[in-house]
Amino acid sequence: MPRSAETNRKIKQERRERILAGALELFVRNGLSGTKISDVARKTKMSNGLVYHYFPSKEDIFITLVEVALNRIINACRFLDSMTLEPHEKIKYAMDELVKIIRSNPHACLYHVLVFQAAASDNIPEPAKKLIQANRRKPYELIAGIIASGQQQGTIREGNADDLAFFFWNTVNGLAIHQAMYGDSAQSPDITPIYHMFFDNKGA
Repeated sequence: MPRSAETNRKIKQERRERILAGALELFVRNGLSGTKISDVARKTKMSNGLVYHYFPSKEDIFITLVEVALNRIINACRFLDSMTLEPHEKIKYAMDELVKIIRSNPHACLYHVLVFQAAASDNIPEPAKKLIQANRRKPYELIAGIIASGQQQGTIREGNADDLAFFFWNTVNGLAIHQAMYGDSAQSPDITPIYHMFFDNKGA
């Protein structure tokens, strides 16, 4: 009996996600130049031809991963901004959830590392460069806007909102990179001191 259209769709989606997940690990570990389609095929237990069926080149896989990573971060920030919480509650919620994801989801860490590496490299495909240039400031701007609102209410510390957003995201990125590097042996520090960068006693 032939497979249904829905079954075929699910199989294609699962294969595509396997390719992206396997390639993400390889790109973070070996870089774009150090990764071949044959490496992705071996990692995902697929044939070279099947990988090529879904992506014309390793560069296309890389571009897709950068786009997915940026969209995840930006969409999460937009969702955070739309929540019916006070600004200081949004910042605390965001930090708590991001740290929880970093500690429990290895692939989430790898997405942070991939974007960090790609942003610092000149040897990536031009479409990936354009994606990063067009979107890299958006998470900072969204968090800075929430921080500025909290400062107006007096629940988030005074200071330059852009600077505080910079500290927020670089703290998150640092934790993600540490987790990606050390895996199960990574330290899980108490993040309470991080809150003191943003909150006085009243805001916390």
